[in-house]
Amino acid sequence: MIRDIALGQYIPGDSLVHRMDPRVKIVLVFLFIVFLFVAQNFVALALPVLAALAAIFLSGLLLLVVSAAVCILLSGVPVRHYIKSVKAILFIVLFTSVLNLFYGGGETLLKIGFMEIKSGGVSNAIFIAVRIISLILLSAVLTFTTSPTSLTDAIERLMKPLKVFHIQVHEI
Repeated sequence: MIRDIALGQYIPGDSLVHRMDPRVKIVLVFLFIVFLFVAQNFVALALPVLAALAAIFLSGLLLLVVSAAVCILLSGVPVRHYIKSVKAILFIVLFTSVLNLFYGGGETLLKIGFMEIKSGGVSNAIFIAVRIISLILLSAVLTFTTSPTSLTDAIERLMKPLKVFHIQVHEI
């Protein structure tokens, strides 16, 4: 059962993404997540992760999705591991999408009693599903290509400036 959950597992390899500094990967994933939630349309969600700074000037879902796909391909990790990651959260994605079907304007597509599914609701549902799946896939790229020890060391090094405020970074 636990082997079916791929998210969070490290998969050794020698790809470009495996060799990247873990701090850079953490910062890029953080920026990707920020842009993912700032994106207000499908075009913004497709923004390339490697060109994350350009996201300040652009807005769209398609570019973020393409970026996640590029990172997945560059990671050298078999696609089946990414599919397992998404499979683990599929219920959450479907549940959230179904709820979002009922929020949004536009033309009424289906009326079930007092509830209406409108074109805007379908767009919202798809948008939220793509957003969540992109988030999981890029997080999987980070955990698949970075050992837990390297991740904790990188987080500690990124938090080092907090020592100025007498915060015990190592303890955190």
